[in-house]
Amino acid sequence: MTGPKTNEREGTRALLRSAPMSAFKVREVLDLIRGEEVGRAAEILQFCERGAAEMVGKVLASAVANAAHNDELDPEELYVAACYADESKTMRRMRPRARGRATRIRKRSAHITVIVSRLPEERLARLQSRRAAEQAARRGRRGRGAAAAGGRRRRQAGARATEDVVTQTHDHDHDHDHEDLATDLVGTEAQASAEEGLDEVSEAVETGDEVEDAGGTGDEVEDAGGTGDEVEDAIDGADDEGADEGVAEDEVSGGDQVGDEGDAPEGSAE
Repeated sequence: MTGPKTNEREGTRALLRSAPMSAFKVREVLDLIRGEEVGRAAEILQFCERGAAEMVGKVLASAVANAAHNDELDPEELYVAACYADESKTMRRMRPRARGRATRIRKRSAHITVIVSRLPEERLARLQSRRAAEQAARRGRRGRGAAAAGGRRRRQAGARATEDVVTQTHDHDHDHDHEDLATDLVGTEAQASAEEGLDEVSEAVETGDEVEDAGGTGDEVEDAGGTGDEVEDAIDGADDEGADEGVAEDEVSGGDQVGDEGDAPEGSAE
């Protein structure tokens, strides 16, 4: 026993009569959506480039609206159960040709029918599971996007806070900044020179102390700068005061130690 005919199938239907288009052209578009879910069929017709796609899309929308309004069906649970196009009347026109002849022009039309029904239970269960998976993936992407946006907003807020702190602590007077930098450099060089001078003075004082410790008459050696002539004068003064010859020889030996231990300028007590 054969199944029900196409025009006898159960479901909610919409019919467009005398559409100004050939039934052959309409059937090529109807073959694309037959058996598809309503949402998928609408997407196919939206991006189809054939002229009959817009007309078939309107018929499909009308059938879905009839099912939702008249039969109280959920539009998301419908699919295209059947769709077909029948030939309608054909208008004949004449076109003039050469030598007084004429050519017949046939302006064809068609009746477009779309039937939508509720999906079977197995197919409906698969559809619901697929939609749940898509929603979960969408929520996951939304959560990752929100987290990324939150991190980006926090980084931007931190950058703005840092810029505000820098702006508050900076006087925007760059010329004075350069002058202060130059002054600091000059001050640093002057301080380094002063420290070098202090080091030299300290070395000189240490040398004078060594000379004072080594030669017996430290005051005279320090005033004279440690020259050999004034060391000899100190020795002669000691002889005049009645020092014995051994004391004079000790002072001379002390002058020799000055030449060896201290860094006297040129003349040492040799």
